[in-house]
This record gives sequence, structure tokens and C-alpha cells, in this order.
Amino acid sequence: MTRRAARPPNLLGVDWHSYDAALFDLDGVLTPTAEVHMRAWRQLFTDFLAKRGIGQPYLESDYFDYIDGKPRYDGVRALLASRGIQLAEGDPSDGPEVETVCGLGNRKNEFFAAVLRDEGVRPYAGSVQLLDHLAEYGTKVAVVTSSRNATAVLDAADLRSRFGVVVDGNVAADKGLNGKPSPDTFLAAAKELGVPAERAVVLEDAVSGVEAGHAGGFGLVVGVDRGVGAQRLTESGADVVVADLAELASS
Repeated sequence: MTRRAARPPNLLGVDWHSYDAALFDLDGVLTPTAEVHMRAWRQLFTDFLAKRGIGQPYLESDYFDYIDGKPRYDGVRALLASRGIQLAEGDPSDGPEVETVCGLGNRKNEFFAAVLRDEGVRPYAGSVQLLDHLAEYGTKVAVVTSSRNATAVLDAADLRSRFGVVVDGNVAADKGLNGKPSPDTFLAAAKELGVPAERAVVLEDAVSGVEAGHAGGFGLVVGVDRGVGAQRLTESGADVVVADLAELASS
């Protein structure tokens, strides 16, 4: 894939007059739930690999290499493949105790839901600042996430009322949309907002999400560096990389 030359982070503001919509990933962009997801995946695969006697333990880098930003079952498949493990696909109705791709994905979701229920979540202050800034411009906004927990997370973070359009893992499944790094979900959100891709900004912290924004021909792809690394986000197609969305709230 041909990569565009990235514009230097923090040296080029975003001219929000040039765009009509902002499409936000959820986990790691609006809320720090990426950390909760990381904990849930670590709990799942640390136990699973140990019980199977796999010599290569689960590492934090595995999350960024195989899981981050992808639909849940795709993340399970990718991690298992990295260890040469084959499991039956199973069915989304599989219980969390079943050792299938779907069963493991559902087990991870139970871990995530328990942490969210017990600890709650607060949005990033800089992300709320940018949302307030965009509201002043009249910029349309949407959430585009692979998570099937989007509504629960947005409710917990008191952000649900800000977004009339939410394209999450449930919507993607219902509409037969491919998950990230395919641009399908971002394009669906832009279409629902009535905005062409070239007039929309994608804001993503995951490599797969940045790749999706790049592949969709969006007007601007903003990489939010929450641990992946600015260079990797840039190489994946980000035009601008920031550490916090507050950096874009004065543009």
C-alpha cells in the first residue's frame, strides 16, 4: 500500500472549516477503555496459553501486533495463529467456557464487562475538549468502533448523547460490514452523516484503524499515540499524530 507523507505532528493544526465530520474510534481515542481491553485480553491469553503449555507467553506487544482495533473474534484468530494454534470457529452463542474462537472471544468480553461494571470509565479530558470545540463549529461526529460494547462504554462515560451515529461491532455484523483495517465501517458512518469521505476526519489510535482511514480516502487521518508509537502510526497512513486530542482543539 502506498503511504502518504505524514504531516509533522503538532506543527500543523487542523483547519476544521475544511471538514464537515469527525469519525472517532472509541477505545483509546474517546475513553481509556483500551487499557481495560488490554487487561481483559492479557487475562484471557495468559491463562489459556499457560494451560496449553505454550512456551511463548502472552506479551503486551501481542495486543498491538494482533488484536488492537480488530473485531473481537478476528483478534482471537490472529493471536492463536501467531502461536500456531488451531481451534474450531464455534458460534457466537458459545458460552465463555467453550474453547472455540467464539468461546474465547466471549470469555474475554466477560472479563471486560466485569471491569467496566466494577470500575466505570471516564473519557479523556482532551477528547471532551475537542468534542466541545467541534460542537462550536457545527461539525458532525460519529463513533466508529469494532467493539460490541460501545453503547455501554458511551453510557458509562456520559458521552452517548453527543453521538447520533454509532457504528459498532453489532452494526457491522448486522449490515455485513468488514471490520478494520477495511474502511467499510468508517465509510458507513460518513454516509449516515451525509458527508463524503474526503470531507471527513478519522481519529484512531490503532494501526488497523489508521489503515482503514487511509484506505477509505478520508480527508485527514489523525493518529492518536496511546502506546503504538508515532512512527508506526505514520507508516500506517496517519497524516497527523498527536498524543492527546486537546492538541487539535485550538485549530
